[in-house]
Amino acid sequence: MITQCNYSVLMSVYKNEKADFLRSAINSIFEQTVLTNDFVIVCDGPLSEELDAVISEAQDAHKDVLHIIRLEKNMGLGRALNIGIKECKNELVARMDSDDISRPDRCEKQISVFNENAEISVCSGTVEEFAFFTDNIEAKRVLPENNGDIVEFSRKRNPFNHPCVMYKKSAVEAAGSYQDFYLLEDYYLWIRMLQKGYKGYNIQEPILWMRAGSDMYKRRSGLKYTKSQEALFRYMRKVGFISTSQYLKSVITRGVSSLIPNSIRKLAYKKVLRESRDNQ
Repeated sequence: MITQCNYSVLMSVYKNEKADFLRSAINSIFEQTVLTNDFVIVCDGPLSEELDAVISEAQDAHKDVLHIIRLEKNMGLGRALNIGIKECKNELVARMDSDDISRPDRCEKQISVFNENAEISVCSGTVEEFAFFTDNIEAKRVLPENNGDIVEFSRKRNPFNHPCVMYKKSAVEAAGSYQDFYLLEDYYLWIRMLQKGYKGYNIQEPILWMRAGSDMYKRRSGLKYTKSQEALFRYMRKVGFISTSQYLKSVITRGVSSLIPNSIRKLAYKKVLRESRDNQ
């Protein structure tokens, strides 16, 4: 039986998203086994007519639940989410990207984690990368399950899958919420939360399908991204979260990955994902 629960969903969308992808992402939230009573979508700057049509369609069908925030200009993901989270009316907030698809029981499973363990402040899970159709899985990203392993893992790589994370709003805000950090807004947030002692958990089952493609790997390239990664690990070293040797190893490894050809980067990422899965 489908029930409704007091949790919010937070999504940001900008003009370059595809209308069909946005529709699928929104529908996957309204097809959850436990429905939200508060879905906040931040329009990060003016959208295309096609995207606006999808949002209007969703508003007509879910006017009591769907809340739209329109920003006059594109602010970037971190700022858009920072604005949106303030408008979420519930303590539990589920993040949703505008081009991914949540499995029907995603939110039910995450809510159960919070109900069973009051110490958890961040809960993510396994994502499956797919191409074209959700039964065409190209890779999985399986992350450490329990908090001690999550903290250790975070010294090298992002410890939560942001597209399917659910967290306590109060904990996120206490850690300073999202802040500007090019393509690493979420990683920066998790580090600050873990430093403050907030605990995380990763469900060891797939809870979201994430669209794979060359564009996703292209975003993880270039000098700007390389500098952003170096700045994050420099921060981690400065506050004592990692050692100097860990800083140097991460900066070199990630710098090489950012500057190699996209086709090679894609293969490298998939190898890392497979290794992560096999080690669980």
